[in-house]
Amino acid sequence: MTTDARTSPTARVTPRVLGEQIGADLARHLAVHGALPPLPRVRRGHVGPLVEVVDRSGLAGRGGGWFPTGRKMHAVATAARQSRKDPFVVVNAMEGEPAASKDAVLVHRNPHLVLDGAVLAAQSIGADTVHVAAHRGSRALVDLDRALEQRRDPVTITLVDPPSRYVASEESALAHYVGDGIALPVTVPPRVFESGVRRRPTLLSNAETYAQLALIARHGAAWFREVGDPEVPGTTLVTVGGAVGSPGVVEVPTGTSIRQLLGLAGGTSSPVSAFVTGGYGGAWVSATEAIDQPWTPAGLRAVGSTPGAGVLVALPQDACGLVETARVVRWMAGESAGQCGPCRFGLAAVSDDLDRLAAGRLSGAGLQALRGRLGIIPGRGACRHPDGVVRFAASALTVFEDEVHHHLSRHCSAGRRTSVLPVPQATGPLPVARPGEEWR
Repeated sequence: MTTDARTSPTARVTPRVLGEQIGADLARHLAVHGALPPLPRVRRGHVGPLVEVVDRSGLAGRGGGWFPTGRKMHAVATAARQSRKDPFVVVNAMEGEPAASKDAVLVHRNPHLVLDGAVLAAQSIGADTVHVAAHRGSRALVDLDRALEQRRDPVTITLVDPPSRYVASEESALAHYVGDGIALPVTVPPRVFESGVRRRPTLLSNAETYAQLALIARHGAAWFREVGDPEVPGTTLVTVGGAVGSPGVVEVPTGTSIRQLLGLAGGTSSPVSAFVTGGYGGAWVSATEAIDQPWTPAGLRAVGSTPGAGVLVALPQDACGLVETARVVRWMAGESAGQCGPCRFGLAAVSDDLDRLAAGRLSGAGLQALRGRLGIIPGRGACRHPDGVVRFAASALTVFEDEVHHHLSRHCSAGRRTSVLPVPQATGPLPVARPGEEWR
């Protein structure tokens, strides 16, 4: 079945973190948002009064995990007290998902909101150092650098540029890079909030999360909760792409339905059969099952997915979901850090199987072997990268089950021959080599 949302109603939009495009102009930023609210000095192992406000606001991290931000701040402070080590704050503006652009748009429009939030977070947990990370060569680096040139903050802010690799934006890899200059994931536990940068407790959150925190500090918890789903209130940024009239980044209250999100992106440009939600570490979902689901962790969990990195891509009916999946999985397998078997060999084997399935060259026995691989890889890697790739691939076999049977019979029902999902050029042959200087 397919879904056509070209006449879908739109959600009520409440621009907050995007709002007026200010850019790096600090004077204009202060005129629009006001100065940073004064905060008391906090001793190591304690939290300031802003953390209680963040708790009451219900702010959840917007980087993929949707973990309560106030609780994370408390956890970092507790770890600092127990370890007797001063904490760090890290801003993740890496945006490794090829289908995502929300953080790049946010940093371009309002970089000072992101930096304000990081400074306020550092002051609230007793940290004196903030590291802001954006991929090497990205536009975000330029935008952040211009903004930092104009600021004089009560904490030290350092801009870092890890290599442009998907796994480099994983939290343990990013903490590893900030501390030691190597963007490779490390085995957990301990988690980053316990032992992150230089083995010190680290508050590591997404750029959008810090921008939301900066507004909460200025306007309060009740203001933040005025919009959105009561369980995960506020607004959120979503990158909408694929078969829509106006692809781009929208800011919506949490709980906005997928149908409404599509309406804000100009509606669907043709009937769609499925959506990618959450990015390439998320999942495929059936268009008919998901079209009216709310954009919240619980709403998308009901159809087997997650908001993840804030990505929604509509797949047109005439495109082949299996071909698209094979392209994505091959790239994702190539983005592995190459540190452990599940990534080096497991993902390479899954990619080979999907390539054969997409080309109509996989047998029934081969499909059974593929399903077996997808069942044994999760939970065995040094990080969650293989889990995300497997989830994405497995969801394709479910959502495109009819097409799987077509391909086993050497037939593809799709009419389109152009690609839909954005996939960068592959980094090299599979399995990937052991990590080298390219991760520094």
